[in-house]
Amino acid sequence: MKKLSKVLLFVLVLLLAMQGVWAQGAKEAAAEDKTIRIFGAFRGEEAARFDEIIRIFNEKSDYNAVYEGSPEFETQILVQAEAGTPPDIAALPQPGLMHNFAKQGYIKPLAPSVIGMIDANYAPVWKDLGSYNGKVYGVFHRVNAKSFVWYPKKAFEAKGYKIPKTWTELKALEDQIVRDGGIPWSIGFESGGATGWVGTDWMEDVMLRTAGPDVYDKWVNHEIAFDDPAVQKALGYLGEIFLNPKYVYGGATNILTTNFGDAVKPLFDTPTKVFLHRQGNFITGFMPQKIQDNLEEEVGVFALPSIDPKWGTPILGGGDQFVVFNDKPGVKEFMEFLTTWEACAPWAQVGGALFPHKTQNFADYGNSLERELAKALVQATVFRFDASDLMPPEVGAGSFWTGMVEYVNGKDGKTVLSNIEKSWPR
Repeated sequence: MKKLSKVLLFVLVLLLAMQGVWAQGAKEAAAEDKTIRIFGAFRGEEAARFDEIIRIFNEKSDYNAVYEGSPEFETQILVQAEAGTPPDIAALPQPGLMHNFAKQGYIKPLAPSVIGMIDANYAPVWKDLGSYNGKVYGVFHRVNAKSFVWYPKKAFEAKGYKIPKTWTELKALEDQIVRDGGIPWSIGFESGGATGWVGTDWMEDVMLRTAGPDVYDKWVNHEIAFDDPAVQKALGYLGEIFLNPKYVYGGATNILTTNFGDAVKPLFDTPTKVFLHRQGNFITGFMPQKIQDNLEEEVGVFALPSIDPKWGTPILGGGDQFVVFNDKPGVKEFMEFLTTWEACAPWAQVGGALFPHKTQNFADYGNSLERELAKALVQATVFRFDASDLMPPEVGAGSFWTGMVEYVNGKDGKTVLSNIEKSWPR
């Protein structure tokens, strides 16, 4: 009997221990269910700023959102999706990635409540950019934009120059600057192995302004040839600037040999001779330090003017759209949160990012320059992603780049475009 009692006691202790393990396991499982894994390409300072956004969500909810960033994000997210171990949410920098994941059924269409908040808080273009085959998959958060012209504010105003609203007014300003003994543009294509990408950005901006978004999309998707008359027309507009030595500081030689980050600096030489530089919102970080220290006093900016008024003033750029791989509890709430200005304001306040939300408070931006950029972004009825980023790499990161260099170097425009067309993979 004693042996039996000992056995029963041992079994009872074992059962109680196992019950404790099960209970602990259940608690851990419940905690794990509250965790929302988010994966993206933000790192360093950008990751720190996004973590602040996550902190706000976690404090106001019962969930624990956790962000992980990787320099190999685009490769890793594909591997994880194919292995069946994706994050709950991912921030995709390329529309093509979203289309690919949606086509293969890896990501989930957004909940109706999230779509409703997109309708309320964004211009329709952002819903369109986040959709595939009639279903909405993406919520846009931080974006960047390229369609801006920067100028030395004090010298510009001292000359009495006015900000042009149309391409005709821009041409009049160029001619006025030349008559006054100045040079309108400083342009730099040099970027090591990526030399020429600045020219493709110019081309994309002008395509949007002359051909409009539908033809632009056909061009990106090779539904029209690269040497289509619409593309030739856009290149002709560029030639009026690039190939006119009176319009460009240092002429064609300077365009091809000046690094893209250095090209903005001549605007701030003393005395001022150069007045305009087209580049994205990141370019302030390449301005001389004394200018960066007094941006609002020293620098002005306006959107590259419209050409065809029916397209308004389009904006070219990029952005991160958040998509859902697992529609577990908390994911819908986080996606709803991203559509609100509360999820953007902290980043806007410290600078370095723009947001497309209609509901935003422009006063939250840290300086007047970013406020103006954000207003241009929100007011744009046409927004498109950088075309070269969406084209096959043989073109977008190859023949298109080199073609723009060849054009500035004197090669006939029709020949340049025909050669790019021949390079498109069949």
